This record gives sequence, C-alpha cells and structure tokens, in this order.
Amino acid sequence: MFSKTTWPACGLAAAAIVLLGFGSNFANATAPCGDFGECKVLVEINATDGDIGFHFLMDGDNLIHASLYNPQHRRIFSYVVRRELREQFLTETFAESAEPLCFDPLSDDDEENDDEDFVTLEEFLDRWSEGEYHFFGIGEDWQVSHGASTLSFKLPAAPTELDWETEEQDGDVEGEISWEAGDDLGECSDGMEQLPMAPAEVAVRTWEVVFEPDVEDDDPVKGMKYTVRIPGDSAELEVEVPDDYLETLPENTPAKVEVGAIGFDDNATFTELGDICVNENDPDEGDNLDGCGFEIEEDDD
Repeated sequence: MFSKTTWPACGLAAAAIVLLGFGSNFANATAPCGDFGECKVLVEINATDGDIGFHFLMDGDNLIHASLYNPQHRRIFSYVVRRELREQFLTETFAESAEPLCFDPLSDDDEENDDEDFVTLEEFLDRWSEGEYHFFGIGEDWQVSHGASTLSFKLPAAPTELDWETEEQDGDVEGEISWEAGDDLGECSDGMEQLPMAPAEVAVRTWEVVFEPDVEDDDPVKGMKYTVRIPGDSAELEVEVPDDYLETLPENTPAKVEVGAIGFDDNATFTELGDICVNENDPDEGDNLDGCGFEIEEDDD
C-alpha cells in the first residue's frame, strides 16, 4: 500500500483529483474513496467497432488541483483550475483516453479505416498496469485529499445475439431488446489468452442497455437516449423500450442499440446493433428499403 509520503512533493503541489470519464457506461465507482466521495479506473471495450480505452473518475469537494498516479508512482494526469473556475472550484472530473482500434485495420475488408491507429489487446495490456491508481486532490484552503482505485484486467465477455423487435398493441408501438451472454471480446478477442481470466468466466454485475437515435450531431433528437440497467444475474436478458418514449421520436428515425456487460471491477464490454428504423413510414414501398433507407431483411419463412 502506498502512503502519501511516498509521493513527490511537487506531485502534491500540482496534485488534485481525477474523475472517471464514462458517461452512462460507468457502473459503480469506489465509494467512498479515501478522502473523496468516489473514484474509479476501468477498461472499456466496444466489441462491435473493435476499440479499447482507459477511463477514470473522481468526485471531490471544491477542488483546485488534481492528479492521477499509476501503480509505479508516476503521474499520468493532472489539472489546475484558474480564474473564474478557481473561484467557483471543481467537484467532478470525468476523463477517457482515446479509443484506438484493437486490431490491425489492414487485416479487414474495410478500406475506410486503413489509416486509423490501433493498439492490440496484448499491446494495451503491456501499456497499462494492473494495480492501485492513486488520486490526489488539493481543495479549498489547500487541503490535500487522497484516494485509490484498483485497475484489473478481468474483462467481461461481449453480449451477443442482440435483437430488436417491435409490435403494435392498441395503437401503441412497443419495442423489446434481447441478448445473450457471450464468451469472447468480439473484434478485440485476439490476445485473450494474455488475460488473467477468460472473459466468459468474468461475472457480470450489471447489464446496461442503451437505445438511442443514430443521427447527425446537429439533429434535434441527438442524445435523446433511453438507458436502463438490470442485474447481471437476471434470468431473462431482455428489456422493453417504453412506447411513450418511442412516440416522441419523429417518423423514420434511424436508431441503434448498445448492450454492455459491466463486471464487478467496473470494466465494461459493449456490443452494438444498428440499422434500426423507428416509427417507420415509407411511402415508396417495393424498393427493398425501409423509411430510413436501410435494407429490408427478408423473412426466412
């Protein structure tokens, strides 16, 4: 266990705290976290797009400086607030690393991603260290705070067999999302043998389900997502999307579904399902495209 005295004085002077950048994906920060209300470090994977990132969070009171140290006592993040923000102080800090591809883009058939950066799972595990990451904060009246969170490489398997079904009852359109527990990391599976535990064996604490319009950033419905969580040991892996939410979306709204498996260490692996058309109204029937322009899949029967 590291004591505060093992950290360089210059680190404390420039220190303060960091906050995990997860958005809705964040499950359950270490709370309390030493002198802080909560803090956490974790790994997040998008198994469909094939990318991987490091996220961190901290929540303190009236902070003016913050720093995050890795298990080797090396500072990897810091900030200092100034001027108006110095007078107002900071409480929460959310941050997430870039999320490069976890595979060589030249190895697939998509030419559009050939120039993208990539970090294989094995390289990611070599870059980051399991162990305690330490948060330091300096607050009002120069009071120093400290907290620690453990990063593990126990990565839950990606959800699989995602499905979206709709049916109309009494004029209301009801939507249902279903999935199954997986056994690998999707596009990031290469190198799983380097992990301390097989993803299929990592217990899921929470399933996070997100339904959202898949539209341009300037679209008025951008960000109008529906998010819900169910326990990891739920007998039925399915959730309903309320009709009163779906009815607020315009006709022919493209949408997507994300389902995340979140482990007890808060590491998260997400799988996506796209090409969903909400409130479809296609006047040009017969072109094999729905109202959103997605190809209509023919029924097997």
